[in-house]
Amino acid sequence: MVKSILVTGGTGYIGGEVIDQLLAGGYTVHTTVRNKAKSEPKLRARWPEAGERLKVFQADLMSDEGWAEANAGCDAVAHVASPFPMATPKDKDELVIPAREGTLRALKFAHEAGIERFVQTSSAAAIAYGQPDKDHFTHLDWTNLAAGVPPYIESKTVAERAARDWVATHAPTMTFCSINPVAVFGPVYDDDMSTSVEMVKKIIDGSIPLIPDMGICVTDVRDVAEAHVRAIEAPAEKVRGERFPTSQKFMWIREMAETVRSRAPEHARKVPKKPMPDWLVKLLAPFMDEMKQIRSELGNVRDVSGKHTEEVLGFTFIPAEQTLEDTVRSLVRKGIVKV
Repeated sequence: MVKSILVTGGTGYIGGEVIDQLLAGGYTVHTTVRNKAKSEPKLRARWPEAGERLKVFQADLMSDEGWAEANAGCDAVAHVASPFPMATPKDKDELVIPAREGTLRALKFAHEAGIERFVQTSSAAAIAYGQPDKDHFTHLDWTNLAAGVPPYIESKTVAERAARDWVATHAPTMTFCSINPVAVFGPVYDDDMSTSVEMVKKIIDGSIPLIPDMGICVTDVRDVAEAHVRAIEAPAEKVRGERFPTSQKFMWIREMAETVRSRAPEHARKVPKKPMPDWLVKLLAPFMDEMKQIRSELGNVRDVSGKHTEEVLGFTFIPAEQTLEDTVRSLVRKGIVKV
């Protein structure tokens, strides 16, 4: 049995849930953070009973320092750490280079430590973009960079392609696979949450007064973490080279708002009901980065199937409606949203 796992990016939304499930499963967890002095107390407070089963290492995606120590004694790696800013950077290389180089650095040090199992947290961003004539996607699809895509989309696609090429060339016996989540929702531990959860927060706190004509696929952070754990535990021949999209269903933002109203009505007083005209999104896009991102998605269906993941890894995703309800109730319970 695999006993010690390195989880990179332990303070992140997904990384924290992966650590949570691994510790609950009896594993010892090594995790990397950018600033150990700042982050370790927060991690210890979250898992006060972990003791020596949780080891924290300082390691940055753009530096070799700390990576050999973090990998030492581990049996597998879940490489979760990656940049994901709220705002689009002016220079795409601010995202693309750290994503690619950080992934290759994590792979190189894992390989040098003799680790044979590596699970990369990629994204549906590497699957479902740059193909304007298509609206349904599977694990077999790849984002078309030649079509021109936003920096974050490019960063995730480049990082996964680079990882697969590196493994094929330098570590052909390594059991490598990727987890490709869509928009990640679910319970939060604190206010350091995903960009996706931030959107739900804005829906229920009144920050979004009108509903834009756009939709996204929904996945639960608990399912994303479970996919990582199962990919680590599964027989090598079952997961080697695989891609595992985590996606329960596609939902329009108006459907998400209606779900919140019907399943958590006591927290839905500020949830918008009226649509945002497309012309208003386009008018605001030059001045607001969020509107710029919404503009490119108006009316689009980008439905990524998670069936392959459920079939191969052997579990069923939490219904999107339950995920959204749990997200809202968690945000209120933690005091992050006052409604």
